[in-house]
Amino acid sequence: MRIMRIKLILILMALLLTACTIRDGLNVSGGSGVPGENLINVNGRTVQERIKVPEGFERVNVPKGSFGEYLRNLPLKPHGSKVKYYNGIQKPWDVHVAVLDIDVGNRDLQQCADAVIRLRAEYLYRKGEYDKIHFNFTNGFRADYVKWMEGYRIKVEGDKASWVKVTERSNDYETFRKYLDMVFAYAGTLSLSQELKKVPVEDLQIGDVFIKGGSPGHCAIVLDVAENKATGEKIFILAQGYMPAQDIHILKNPANGEDNPWYSVNFGEMLRTPEFVFTRDQLARFETN
Repeated sequence: MRIMRIKLILILMALLLTACTIRDGLNVSGGSGVPGENLINVNGRTVQERIKVPEGFERVNVPKGSFGEYLRNLPLKPHGSKVKYYNGIQKPWDVHVAVLDIDVGNRDLQQCADAVIRLRAEYLYRKGEYDKIHFNFTNGFRADYVKWMEGYRIKVEGDKASWVKVTERSNDYETFRKYLDMVFAYAGTLSLSQELKKVPVEDLQIGDVFIKGGSPGHCAIVLDVAENKATGEKIFILAQGYMPAQDIHILKNPANGEDNPWYSVNFGEMLRTPEFVFTRDQLARFETN
């Protein structure tokens, strides 16, 4: 029994040492700001109100009406809100610092790529730029919102999809949400990654997406960017959806403390987020902002 206790103690010590080593590695590659700096304003109602910038940094300027301005002003649920799945069940682990105040629907549809699609489509819909709202299914079929708006619906048979005229023209929000649910059902990280163009991390902007297409695949969208004018270093905030479908949430940075979600572009070759690891060459952008 004594030998078994000694072995157990040695195993626990090894695990503790390994965990510390991993955390130290994360701090070297992706941390930002002053250690212990609390950057969460619990009373903030939007992304930029809730999350302050570290000392020495300033948020980058974005054009009025741009995708970047839209993202950093997204509304948030009250501080401390939990991430919930589409069925109302609470996510059992805590990987976030804030939850976007955007519905997830009541079906298991709005997962990771769908969360990015949702934010992009909502932005264009609010601007009335309906002709720019289009996404491809995994089989290559292009789903244009303007076609859906004209009363056409998508008929899927096997791996084939086609348009069928079934109703009158409408661009109301309910019809738009039904369009999105159709896209969510047949698009994914593979199709989205093929629609985006790759960009270097050094040129990172708000609205860019870290994405690995395929199965398993994942993606996370850059919600905000700040820069240190003295050093030129950029830092950014990431948001994700996940599976099963769940609230879109702003990620913690495992390299920092609980109150600093900013990631540095100087993260090395691997970007470690709480639930996925991206590589440096997996940053991509929508063709037009």
